[in-house]
Amino acid sequence: MDFQQIFQDIAASTGFAQISIGNIFMIIICLLLIWLAVKKNFEPLLLLPIGFGGLLANVPGANIAGDVIYNAAGQIVQEEGFLHIIFRAGVANGLFPLFIFIGVGAMTDFGPLIAHPKTAILGAAAQFGIFSTLLGALALGEYGGLDFGLKEASSIGIIGGADGPTAIFLTSKLAPEILGAVAVAAYSYMALVPIIQPPIMRLLTTKSERQIEMKQLRPVTQREKIIFPLSVFLLCLLFLPPACPLIGALMLGNLMRESGVVDRLSKTAQNEFINIITILLGITVGSKLQADMFLQVETLGILVLGLVAFGIATASGLLIAKILNIFSKDKINPLIGAAGVSAVPMAARVVNKVGIEANPYNFLLMHAMGPNVAGVIGSAVAAGVLLSLVG
Repeated sequence: MDFQQIFQDIAASTGFAQISIGNIFMIIICLLLIWLAVKKNFEPLLLLPIGFGGLLANVPGANIAGDVIYNAAGQIVQEEGFLHIIFRAGVANGLFPLFIFIGVGAMTDFGPLIAHPKTAILGAAAQFGIFSTLLGALALGEYGGLDFGLKEASSIGIIGGADGPTAIFLTSKLAPEILGAVAVAAYSYMALVPIIQPPIMRLLTTKSERQIEMKQLRPVTQREKIIFPLSVFLLCLLFLPPACPLIGALMLGNLMRESGVVDRLSKTAQNEFINIITILLGITVGSKLQADMFLQVETLGILVLGLVAFGIATASGLLIAKILNIFSKDKINPLIGAAGVSAVPMAARVVNKVGIEANPYNFLLMHAMGPNVAGVIGSAVAAGVLLSLVG
């Protein structure tokens, strides 16, 4: 036996022989995401599975996140990785986002929005980030040498809504070739809301504005809470059918919650159902952190544009809130405008934290939930508009 050849074959099959600089860089990034989840508690339900999915994707030579690999003779060299199977089954076809929306609807209380409908304007204002970044992506495609057409630009712009499921759903329909980069950007910025938003909030508001205390919200009846999801869905059905899958899934989950007659279904949607989908979606989003796919100019451009979109969305909500105060008798705390992005309830929690820093008696959580849930609806509506115009 040629022991030297055997030893060389074994050595060649190890990670030491196959790992690249790109793999090492992405592994460090993934470990950083896991550290943020574990040590800093930054949305661990998202960052931990995304980070570990990225580690799996960068195992050298294992093809855990890759498609089937053929040789020149058409023979299978490596089987399809299990993360790629999950990606095809639930992400590439837009199925998991709809499942997530059912769970989000079951966990969401639309009462603050119903009690203070004016805050819906703040949720709508945050969508400026989507359409302004769409124009920016088109400009980069035209003058910056990046391969971004109208469909790609629409998919990149939707990142500004800070709504991962909506971003995945829209991109799977319009530009599936950039789905991985868009999914990573959308979910990363959702998870990093506690880092990204506070500096923008402090920059665009004064301390006195952050100290504004808001009146307690009026009680909302069960009848109102049942009528609301049905009304929203019927309006969507009549005016914007392309958004019906997302809006319908969201309102189905909410109707199960508020009707009071299907508690088993509601609790399942809030817990086991959405938890399973979150695990699967998280690791498959992380699987798109493969070094050879991620470290490309177009992908990095999408990440930068996504961050710009998210920043514009946050700033738009804050500025519109300040404008509303000019014409309103009952002042609103401009901070709640930052919750107009769709990251539920992360953005509302961040608003509450920044508000308490300025005024220990300033509890803004429920007030911020109004624009927060309006932002979820707004981003789904924006996706429907883009589907109808571009798709």
